[in-house]
Amino acid sequence: MSEQNKPENPLISIGVNVVIPVAILSLLSKEKYLGPVWALVVGLAFPIAYGLRTLIRDRKADFMSILGIISVTLTGVFGILKLPPEYIAIKEAAIPLIIGLAIVASLWTPFPLIKKILMTPQLFDVERLTSALKAKGTTGEFEKRLKGLTMGFASSFFLSAVLNYGLAKIMLKSEPGTEAFTAELGKMTGMSHIVVLIPCMVVMFIVMNKLFNTLIELTGCKLDDLLAAHHREKAAAEPNAE
Repeated sequence: MSEQNKPENPLISIGVNVVIPVAILSLLSKEKYLGPVWALVVGLAFPIAYGLRTLIRDRKADFMSILGIISVTLTGVFGILKLPPEYIAIKEAAIPLIIGLAIVASLWTPFPLIKKILMTPQLFDVERLTSALKAKGTTGEFEKRLKGLTMGFASSFFLSAVLNYGLAKIMLKSEPGTEAFTAELGKMTGMSHIVVLIPCMVVMFIVMNKLFNTLIELTGCKLDDLLAAHHREKAAAEPNAE
């Protein structure tokens, strides 16, 4: 497998994007260590660098990755400029809101984002799935149902926007640029993966389960036969069988 197509290690991703920034913002923001400003700069440098590395390695501009980099960068800029916490709360809500609106708006374009996000070669054997839909004459019905799934998928981002805003308003109480504010920012980053991520993942799970059931019904295939992982395992086993 090429480096470009190699899937991300989730533990490394969580470590770089969550654990390291939270630790730096929470523990090293004291004046005797990095201080609030430099703790903010160093802590947020890790997810920014990791996101840029992924974009450069994959050699394509991924919409959600770019928004993630912008979000983290704005957090750093707002903190360094000592802007009111309200700015961060609005920014925290704006990013998932933009994603959700973009997903819905893309339904009226030739390139629905839900297909780019969910209907990928990494998840499905797209060629077999497309052929099965054509063979059953259900391509039109699938496109129709995909619109309903899109609204469900987008709703997870709208929920994220509300929860992100509420969490920022609750957690960020201190004066920007202070040691206490930087520590609060670190705690907010860590808490967001419990308060925000878990409810949104539940919505995502429901949407994915509905997508799987829809594909099984409209293609007449078993789910395993449509998944890319099953196809790769089968292809890898064939030489050994010989």
